[in-house]
Amino acid sequence: MIIYNPKDWWKLIFAFHKSDTFRKMMPGIIGMAILTGIIAYLEKEVFHVNFKNTTTIHALVGFVLSLLLVFRTNSAYDRWWEGRKIWGSFVNNSRNLALKLSELLTDTQDKKRFNILINNYIFASKEHLRNGVKAQDLQSCDKYTVSEMMNGQHVPNMIMKFIYREIYALLDKKIISHEMLITLNPELQSFTDNLGACERIKKTPIPYSYNIFLKKVLFIYIASMPFGFAMEFGYWSILIVSLLFYIFGSIELIAEEIEDPFGRDDNDLPTDEITKNIAHNLNEILV
Repeated sequence: MIIYNPKDWWKLIFAFHKSDTFRKMMPGIIGMAILTGIIAYLEKEVFHVNFKNTTTIHALVGFVLSLLLVFRTNSAYDRWWEGRKIWGSFVNNSRNLALKLSELLTDTQDKKRFNILINNYIFASKEHLRNGVKAQDLQSCDKYTVSEMMNGQHVPNMIMKFIYREIYALLDKKIISHEMLITLNPELQSFTDNLGACERIKKTPIPYSYNIFLKKVLFIYIASMPFGFAMEFGYWSILIVSLLFYIFGSIELIAEEIEDPFGRDDNDLPTDEITKNIAHNLNEILV
């Protein structure tokens, strides 16, 4: 995720980066400008055709298309923001669990074990939502090896199983009571609930029919613009059509990028930084 100052207008206006939609759409913009120029030349210089009220038709269709794009953007942003709230819950719950364990446990080795397991769970959850967990990224502890943690298709679940095993071992040893277990359970349960919510966002894209319908309408709308605008605005239609193509196309591109917010794109959630922050907090608390 890119960290920036939202009040720095001039810097933002003239900023270009690898995820900027202008860079991504440059080939399409150039192609649309060339197509519009050819159509304008043919209509003006060769065929001398005359269409009437074509821009009015595009204005009406553009209003409907704008409503569809607004819905598309809002739905994508809702997914992005829900993902951010979920990872905020990861931060709070890991802190709460660590604070409770730091007071309940007296053995330094037990604290270190929980520190490693919780850190591994958060990191494994982050990578699970991307391309999968790699063994070299996890830490082993005194009782559980990395190969044991990786022994399953759902690595976070395996690590959480070991966390529960350690909690119930403390109960068997009477280090904690059943009442204490009740106070720990909400944080333990929240980890799995949060990961399940993230999986729901990632594995449930916008409905296929709606997605292809929007792209078809957008393509027809933009592709038909040169025929009407060239007669109305002449060669100025090259600039107008290219600009409208950039605006409408960029909205769809941005929505596509943020609807899956757990990757490594510039506009995705800063899960790497959040994971490091959680690790720093746990290292301070569980000592």
